[in-house]
Amino acid sequence: MNTPRVDSATGERRKLPALLPVRLKRDLAGMAPAYFGLVMATGIVSIAAHLQGWPQLARMLFYLNNLMYAILWLLTLGRLLWFPQRFFSDLIDHLRGPGFFTLVAGTGVLGAQYVLLLADYRIGLLLWTVALVLWLGLTYAIFTAFTVKENKPALDKGISGAWLLAVVATQSVAVLGAMLAPYVAQPYRLEMNFLALSMWLWGGMLYIWMMSLIFYRYTFFRFAPGDLSPPYWINMGAMAISTLAGSLLIINAPDAPFLLSLLPFLKGFTVFYWATGTWWIPMLVLLSIWRHVYKRFPLRYDPLYWGAVFPLGMYAACTQQMLRAMEFDLLKFLPQIFLIVALCTWSIVFIGLLRDLLRRFGLLPALSPIAEAHL
Repeated sequence: MNTPRVDSATGERRKLPALLPVRLKRDLAGMAPAYFGLVMATGIVSIAAHLQGWPQLARMLFYLNNLMYAILWLLTLGRLLWFPQRFFSDLIDHLRGPGFFTLVAGTGVLGAQYVLLLADYRIGLLLWTVALVLWLGLTYAIFTAFTVKENKPALDKGISGAWLLAVVATQSVAVLGAMLAPYVAQPYRLEMNFLALSMWLWGGMLYIWMMSLIFYRYTFFRFAPGDLSPPYWINMGAMAISTLAGSLLIINAPDAPFLLSLLPFLKGFTVFYWATGTWWIPMLVLLSIWRHVYKRFPLRYDPLYWGAVFPLGMYAACTQQMLRAMEFDLLKFLPQIFLIVALCTWSIVFIGLLRDLLRRFGLLPALSPIAEAHL
């Protein structure tokens, strides 16, 4: 651990322990707000594995997710404490700000794991409350700031698929609320289902608003390989989690008369969300091939890639629950296929994360200066 290293900022040779705090502080200052996508991705792959009858894998990912959730909260609070200016600057930035919604979605997904894997409804309710409070604070802070800021980017420079994380965050509150509702005593069960329904509807409306702008940016502005960042997979992921929320509301309908009266509407829009998400899959695959094969855009670890893992796992989970809600047996082959794809993708990105951490701690050879600057 005392091997001399060259300080990239000054060019001086120092011992590794002297360099570590500087490097860690620099990394913490520039930490991506969307890093809770790691919790979202790990959690939903765990849930999908549980739904497919792979309990050992689901439990392993669950315990890992708890550890990562705690670490990311410590890093986030440390960043807020030591670098408040960078933190709040990111919060009101059109490109980085929406990444904060991964805090909401990650909390909701972890709560869903507690409900499904451990039947621990108290911790599930606690995490649902935390997610709801975070959703309220972040939604109105971020979108108010975007509205009143004087200097705003042009549409093609200020919007990306990451904006749809606001939809995912909203639907994650709906999903966890719908999962908890059957275990809440009346009359609060009705209220929980009504809030879940309201969040589901709000998330759908938000998707329509944002997707219109994103699709307009797709088709009427120049599109470079660097513009196609991994969060564009949230185009599909936002629809998948909307499908999951709708399926759970259908399942809950016997406990809430107002849901029974809305059953045709719930079923119609749930299938609509699923079909829209399915339409995106070939499109996103083609765009990824265009980016990495035709344009030869380098493929290296980026925390934003967790935003591409999450939709794959969510598609497996939402399709499974839609089958349960509406008995679409013709689609029963899909959940396991997408679980395997999601698990493989998760493994690749997780290996990338481990290699990135080892490299940052000086335990792997450094990359070229250009790659190092990118990371």
